[in-house]
Amino acid sequence: MLVEADARLPTAHNGEIGMPALSEQTPLVFPRADEIPEAHRLPAPIDQTEYLVNGTFRHWSGPMGEAFSPVRLRTPGGLAPVRLGRYPLLTEAEAMTALNAAVAAYAHGRGRWPTMSVAERIGHVEEFLRRFKDCRTEVVRLLMWEVGKSLADSEKEFDRTAVYIEDTIEALKDLDRASSRLDIREGIIGQIRRGPLGVALCMGPFNYPLNETFTTLIPALIMGNTVVFKPPRLGILLYRPLLAAFRDAFPPGVVNTVFGEGRKVVGPLMATGKIDVLAFIGSSQAADALKKQHPAPHRLRCVLGMGAKNPAIVLADADLELAVRECVLGSLSFNGQRCTALKIIFVHRDIAERFLEKMTAAINALPCGMPWESGVFTTPLPESGKPEYLAGLLEDALKQGARIINPAGGTVNSSFFSPALVYPVAAGMRLYDEEQFGPVVPVVPFDDIETPIRYVVESNFGQQLSIFSSSADATAALIDPLVNQVCRVNLNSQCQRGPDTFPFTGRKGSAEGTLSVSDALRVFSIRTLVAAKEVEQNKELIRQITRERKSNFLSTDFIL
Repeated sequence: MLVEADARLPTAHNGEIGMPALSEQTPLVFPRADEIPEAHRLPAPIDQTEYLVNGTFRHWSGPMGEAFSPVRLRTPGGLAPVRLGRYPLLTEAEAMTALNAAVAAYAHGRGRWPTMSVAERIGHVEEFLRRFKDCRTEVVRLLMWEVGKSLADSEKEFDRTAVYIEDTIEALKDLDRASSRLDIREGIIGQIRRGPLGVALCMGPFNYPLNETFTTLIPALIMGNTVVFKPPRLGILLYRPLLAAFRDAFPPGVVNTVFGEGRKVVGPLMATGKIDVLAFIGSSQAADALKKQHPAPHRLRCVLGMGAKNPAIVLADADLELAVRECVLGSLSFNGQRCTALKIIFVHRDIAERFLEKMTAAINALPCGMPWESGVFTTPLPESGKPEYLAGLLEDALKQGARIINPAGGTVNSSFFSPALVYPVAAGMRLYDEEQFGPVVPVVPFDDIETPIRYVVESNFGQQLSIFSSSADATAALIDPLVNQVCRVNLNSQCQRGPDTFPFTGRKGSAEGTLSVSDALRVFSIRTLVAAKEVEQNKELIRQITRERKSNFLSTDFIL
């Protein structure tokens, strides 16, 4: 059931923002080419033929993939897609070349990069960071055009990634300082440090194609692993300006890129058994399929960010203004395309009507438009077929007795989908269990608190949830059982990842491994030690090695 763009349009006006609100949607949401501000226009389509292997650019002359923007342009003939450019569709052979370069650079832990001192590796990452920052304007522009992220959010993603790199460097310095001393226990002298694991395969998601990829890529590199990374299919061209930074900042073979269809290039990499660490953010089905292709899964370290159906539980005593504000942000920021988004809201029946009224008003006031427009909140969706999928969820819910509460909810105009507030959602509807990953907000009424608790307990997901209440007793009674079901309980606030110093993980089918600035360093490394009996001969040997700086591992150097 696709609702046409000119259907169900109320006449309310949101005059404060200077752009249409959702309740005013018309088919003219997309611009003409001459209406795009010059500062945000794209140059000619990008013809990316290069990929990075072993410190050099290789050029591909085979089949190419086409990248299109979620933005459409109004033309006399109707809406036209915007072609952004082309990228290589590499084959298994090219993927193997990239993998072999990473394997050779690691050299069973004997390569230049894994045996380099921590201070030297930090220097290379700092050099990359300088070059990374020089690419800000171009990468931000491509973020907007490739995935439909607003200018403000695209800038935030880039800047947050830069801060993440800086924080990772500082965290490693702290970790190394703590490891720079010798420990003597029970007659044994030892030095414990963290060592790399081998070759890491890093793949990030389209919704945060830069930040989420770098939250695995940077810690994997800085801990001494060599890397093969595959950019997401949506958000692929934004990596083109960064390839030179990778090439120039790291030794040959330390960073290698693979482009193409996952089935053709990633599966064969896993099947070789040469991948030591899999860092993947995507669906659990894809993660399971990748793990199964590895011939020695017991040797494979996995860092996985998978699905989530994070619920909000709004109790009868909740501050409604606060709850609505956080639920709108939590469920609809970047069109609900976040793993940490609130994807189902349980509201006590006593306040459900007032909650829906306030949510409707808040959703109606959300500014919609093109990513470059100031203050825009709702933008086009980048995934092909996503509006149709979301419409199918709505159709299923409506057939089973739910209603779309906000007047323009579910309105579709090509790649634009107006957020839909759906009530009452119940078990048996697809919206109740499926992770919609889009601007559809299901609301479930409840009388008994066991209803949302049972939902959380029975769910296959276990990332986060939010509790909205003014009662210490009621909140505490929910915290204790629910912290054993999810990995973060948010009080009177939306679910979110940050700050990056906090652990980010999930239970059940939501994650494997823990990411934060410090946790990521640990997950991409393993504790290793050098030990010797405390006898004079060994003491003198250790003194000579440390005094003359003969080893990068057995060292008492202190990074300032």
